[in-house]
Amino acid sequence: MPQQAGSITYLKLIGTMFMWGGTWIAGRVVAQELTAPLAAPAIRFLLAGLALAGVALASEGRIPRPETGSEWGVVTGLAMTGIFLYALCFFYGLKHITAGRGALVVALNPVLVALGAWLFGQERMNPAKLAGIAIATAGCLTVIGNGNPLALLQGEIGIGEWLILGCALCWTAYTFIGRQATKTLSPLAATLWASLLGAGLIGLAALIQGGIEIAAWSWRVWTSVLFLAIGGTALAFTWFADGVRRIGAAKASVFVNLVPVFAVLQAAVLLDEHLGLAVLGGGLLVIVGVWLTTQFSERTA
Repeated sequence: MPQQAGSITYLKLIGTMFMWGGTWIAGRVVAQELTAPLAAPAIRFLLAGLALAGVALASEGRIPRPETGSEWGVVTGLAMTGIFLYALCFFYGLKHITAGRGALVVALNPVLVALGAWLFGQERMNPAKLAGIAIATAGCLTVIGNGNPLALLQGEIGIGEWLILGCALCWTAYTFIGRQATKTLSPLAATLWASLLGAGLIGLAALIQGGIEIAAWSWRVWTSVLFLAIGGTALAFTWFADGVRRIGAAKASVFVNLVPVFAVLQAAVLLDEHLGLAVLGGGLLVIVGVWLTTQFSERTA
């Protein structure tokens, strides 16, 4: 029945956000336990790519792939920005910053995307959207400064904060490249091949870096890597793509505001992280600002 299908769709979207929140906890575990963490994301995206290939075979009877040079070009762009560079910033950033704070910083992503869309002439600016951008930026500065919104301007933030900001910039670039990629490729095909290419790039970097020692990984690292691959990438992507198909991109994207909430809660329970009230207040401002920005987006004709 339609009503039952709708309920399942919303539950899947909430589950997706819960898993995406959990990626910050898993990433923090890997970053803290491994001195050379790059092998972990290489395995993550290899497993994710193989899992997505299995989904494609089960649902379409074949594994779709890019056919033209331009399609391979955009897929390579996805692999470079949203997987390779993002992984570098993510895992090395989480060596220096807690999972909860990191998730609150990256929650700024939709605002950066909205700003980019306005600068590229893809969306109009309006007062409500501008207010949302200002509120989210103020909140993000508070989170980055660990309660001091002027810390960035005063040069008082560390390498961890800069790397997590790099995550946000990488994901913004990935979003715009993804819009181009899905004009001719399905989201599943684009993510599948970006994951495999990204895994290759990260794997090469891991070999150059050295110190892999996979056999010495603890059960916590292996559990985190498997969760990142199957739950945080393959399953979450499939559920989110299904949600976009059923209720539309705009409604599905609103659920993304739950990611930092779930990340902070899971970090408190699983990692015993407790953020100060000022940081939590900054995170709330980010979420409110993102909601305003996305709710009042206006595309140009």
